[in-house]
Amino acid sequence: MSISISDFGSGAKLYTLENAAGTRLVLTDIGAAMVSLLYKGTDVLLGWDDPARYLDGSGCLGAVVGRNANRISGAAFKLNGETYTLAKNNGENNLHSGPDGYHRRIWQTAETGENTVTFLMDSPDGDQGFPGHLCLYAKYVLTDTDAVELTLIGTPEADTPINMTNHAYFNLNGHDSGDILSHTLQINAERYTPNGPDLIPLGEIWDVTGTPFDFRTAHTVGRDIGAEDPGLKSAGGYDLNFVADGTGLRTAALLRGDNTGITLTLSTDQPGVQLYTGNSLHRGSGKNGAVYAPYTGLCLETQQYPNAINQPAFPSCVVRGGETYRSRTVWQLGQE
Repeated sequence: MSISISDFGSGAKLYTLENAAGTRLVLTDIGAAMVSLLYKGTDVLLGWDDPARYLDGSGCLGAVVGRNANRISGAAFKLNGETYTLAKNNGENNLHSGPDGYHRRIWQTAETGENTVTFLMDSPDGDQGFPGHLCLYAKYVLTDTDAVELTLIGTPEADTPINMTNHAYFNLNGHDSGDILSHTLQINAERYTPNGPDLIPLGEIWDVTGTPFDFRTAHTVGRDIGAEDPGLKSAGGYDLNFVADGTGLRTAALLRGDNTGITLTLSTDQPGVQLYTGNSLHRGSGKNGAVYAPYTGLCLETQQYPNAINQPAFPSCVVRGGETYRSRTVWQLGQE
């Protein structure tokens, strides 16, 4: 294992981890983001060469998103009898905690090792409109077995909603190889949370049987993406939360690149996984001049259910003051 640190520009740094097999993970302290993941000569992550693109939040590529990832309806919520107002940056709703999300900030570097980097976000009480001071740690590990592990941990000083995720866009044929519609995807989820036209969940949990959201048996991402379903039409593709089967750290999804045979096995201890097929990727040139357009990468965002703070039927996303928030995600690479 080895680690090297270099300047990225705009006051940011790059951290490059490499294992004995040559698998290489590049991180930046902007958004605690994954910039590149090279496996058997193929970079399977969309990313930017320019730190300005991370600082302006373009697509949240590879970044840790919070304090609340995904959407909050009406950009407001009630907690302990008080109403908290957030920025409206997605119509009338709040998306990824607003225009000053963690994904646009330079995190502190708390610790580095030969195969690990830990970033720190010190978020004061009232930050983004959320109550409670929070010191959040994001620890990345690159293993000898070609897995990337991300652990998020923090203890708020007051009751607050916390729903963190990583917003990596994967293309297992290579970040510059075109669309992911011929990738095969399996999601271990019997249920999902359907959205309204504004992509806010209805507060209900439906069975995937007979819907375009049944990925229990692996099939291509593009097979049903054009189906006559209001959720798909509103989003322009997949952009919704699946209820991951089981509890604890378990396998939630398996993605396979059709050209390379590279596989990505996603494990998480979170209750939900958001499938997003990059429907709004009109972001111009990515790394090495690659053109990122809709469907050129997909996200599998491990998370609490979207808008859980306003949906009493959903598992609570509130972390009580003095209690510890934890989230773990593992991306295991392989090849068939």
